Amino acid sequence: QVQLVESGGGSVQAGGSLRISCTTPEFASAGCDMDWYRQAAGKQREWVASIATDGTTDYADSVKGRFTISKERYKDTVLLQMNSLKPDDTGIYHCMTRGGAGCLRNWGQGTQVTVSS
Repeated sequence: QVQLVESGGGSVQAGGSLRISCTTPEFASAGCDMDWYRQAAGKQREWVASIATDGTTDYADSVKGRFTISKERYKDTVLLQMNSLKPDDTGIYHCMTRGGAGCLRNWGQGTQVTVSS
């Protein structure tokens, strides 16, 4: 199966911003939705945001109003713009496609986001 590749993480102070990206071949043409998840140390993975094939977005309450998920046209890339970051946003961020058989992907390595107070 094709893998997802996340990038763009880093370390910022609280209140700062980061933009992370997720790339996987042909996810747009396959009609896949895309989800972002995160996992903090010692905690279970939690859903963060989603974007559907029609561009509809959805967010976890904890990030609503601070994070924006979007798709880059013609690049099979999904972005997650994260503003007003908090220490609780720290974790490894993963993306995953969702949809039919053409959307099956292997989990990528994720990208680390660290927010210091």
